[in-house]
This record gives sequence, C-alpha cells and structure tokens, in this order.
Amino acid sequence: MPAEDTPGEAEDIEVRDPVSAPDADGVARRHTRRFPLFTKDTARPEGAGRAAAGDALAARQWPIIAVLALVAVGLLVTALDQFRAGTIVIGVGLLTGAVLRWLLPGVGMLAVRSRFTDIATYGVLGAVIVLLALMAQPDPWLQIPFLKDTLHFTVSS
Repeated sequence: MPAEDTPGEAEDIEVRDPVSAPDADGVARRHTRRFPLFTKDTARPEGAGRAAAGDALAARQWPIIAVLALVAVGLLVTALDQFRAGTIVIGVGLLTGAVLRWLLPGVGMLAVRSRFTDIATYGVLGAVIVLLALMAQPDPWLQIPFLKDTLHFTVSS
C-alpha cells in the first residue's frame, strides 16, 4: 500500500543531470568527470590553455624551448668532436629543466608528471650525465676512487 502524503511534506523535486555549455550544434551535453569510453573529439587543453589566446601558446612554452635548445647545443658540440663538453651541456640542460620546474608555477610542456617526479627525473638524469661526462676516459676530470676498486672487485672475482 503506497504511503500517503502528509500536509507540509516537501513535494518530489525533479533533479536533472548537470549539463555543460552547448556544443557546436547548440545542444547542452551531459557533464561528467569520467573519461568517455570512446574518444570522439580532441582533449581539452590543460591549465592556463583554456584562458590564453591561441597566439599566447608559444609564449607559455619558453621553459621547454630553453631546455631543448641547451640539449640541441650539447648534441651539436658533441658532434663536433667535443664529447666531454657536449655531454656536460646536455646534463646542464636537464638540470636547468629541474630548476625551472621547481621555481616556476607554469612551465607548459616541461610539466609531464607531478612536480616532484619531474624534478627528481630531470635532476637525477642531468646529474648522472654530468658526472659520467666528468669521469669519461681518457684523462678524466673527476676520479672517484671507490668506483675503480668496485670495478676491479667485480671483474677479478
């Protein structure tokens, strides 16, 4: 037996699904935070891309352009038979990327993962490349004694 409405009780209110702004056809679409099962259009721009004009996109990308320019210069120097100097420049480029990711709130495409992961990845890879360039043979600029002992221990065993 259905319950009877009592006086003063709130009437049923129709709750609609939240909708987004109209699409290209002028029809409001259902808004959800879930990703669609099948992608039918391009992804939305992230971060400040929604607010900036189209001509401002390149201006926001200067951090990744600076890092890529340093790496390109390092590759060019390496190609010109200056292995040690070129690889040091490449490592410094990655370390610059870590510093820019740490200091700047918006770095465009330099931001790939979380801030911590980006800083750790750029920093560790940059430091390893610089250290390996400094220890490269012949005539290494940096000698770490325990590495030589470790190599002899592992090879002679």
